[in-house]
Amino acid sequence: MSDKIKMLLVGDGEAAMYHPLEPVSLELEAILKDEFELISTEDYQAFAELESSEYKVCISYTDCWKRDLTSGQTAGLLKFVAGGGSLIVLHSGISIQRSYELLQMVGAKFTHHPKYQSLNYYGASEGHPLLTNVEDFTVDEEPYMFEFDPFTKKTVFLEFEYEGERYPAGWEQDYGLGKVIYLQPGHNATSFRPEAYRQLVLNSARWAAAREQV
Repeated sequence: MSDKIKMLLVGDGEAAMYHPLEPVSLELEAILKDEFELISTEDYQAFAELESSEYKVCISYTDCWKRDLTSGQTAGLLKFVAGGGSLIVLHSGISIQRSYELLQMVGAKFTHHPKYQSLNYYGASEGHPLLTNVEDFTVDEEPYMFEFDPFTKKTVFLEFEYEGERYPAGWEQDYGLGKVIYLQPGHNATSFRPEAYRQLVLNSARWAAAREQV
């Protein structure tokens, strides 16, 4: 029997406006395959069924900027995390912000982004376990900008530099009994090529699943 932890990845295929699921799914599988069983789906109804599932972690790579989750899907995701599950939100996965309840759970909303370009990323919380063995890195990416929800306490552990200023690119927070992690890089498959970012994604999965570093 496999001791791999099951993770659910939800995104969009042909329905994606900007960020199709499959290329990123393949990168995530390569990063996580030794420790996690990644199940990918384009069916948002999987959110509604999370509470009764065997998954410990859900990854949102949704690209639903112009459509809402149903009330059942929203409730399922909220209950899953509040009850002790973990949610990793990658790049466009923050599009679930169309629901104000999910916006508060993620901790921020996307506002805009300047053009796709080379960005430098830096650790922003010395000693944070998510930054174990993670060096600063550079990658071509969309510099997403955010407005933080003032009612949620969060820890920003990753920043990017744009026009001489640093902006949040990764944060984590508790939500009920669960954990939420947001990672900004993820526009396409090449976003996951830097070894430092691959390590950060693996660290995030381990931390979300409460698995010790190995």
